[in-house]
Amino acid sequence: MRRKNAAVKVAYPAILGALAVILVYLASVAPTGRWGIVALAGLLPAAAVISVGLRAGFLCWAGASILSLLLAPDKFCALLFTALFGLYPMVKSAAEKPRKRLLEYAVKLVFFNAVFTGLYLTMMGSMLDSLPPALGDSLWALYPAANIVFVLYDYGFSQLIAVYVSRVQRAVH
Repeated sequence: MRRKNAAVKVAYPAILGALAVILVYLASVAPTGRWGIVALAGLLPAAAVISVGLRAGFLCWAGASILSLLLAPDKFCALLFTALFGLYPMVKSAAEKPRKRLLEYAVKLVFFNAVFTGLYLTMMGSMLDSLPPALGDSLWALYPAANIVFVLYDYGFSQLIAVYVSRVQRAVH
């Protein structure tokens, strides 16, 4: 039994990572909805964290990130997964441990704004091309809108995690 458990701890994050790579690749070739598809890929490291543990989430993210950066035709989608959506499940898990709502959101927003700024500075052209013109033209509107969307994303992400825990995880294990 112990051997089977060890195999699951390796295989499950690897399978989830492979699915994440497929989603990032699909986002790279999709005509629209790239951010949404990459955000969906970010659910897979979360499943690894929930089912196997934090280390498995990092392994899933690292493997999927490396392969996405190598294989995805649109490097912005791969970088978006690597820096933000793929890494966020582990940040979320750590931020929610203390169970102090204000501290939790402060950590999450600092993480998001740091990554968002890094993406903006390194991939400005690709990022602005993927945003609505009203946001891409004015930096003062971009950050408040991005933070509101991120808070909504975090809420939806929490709801999807609850569904995963209540329905999917029982079926898988």
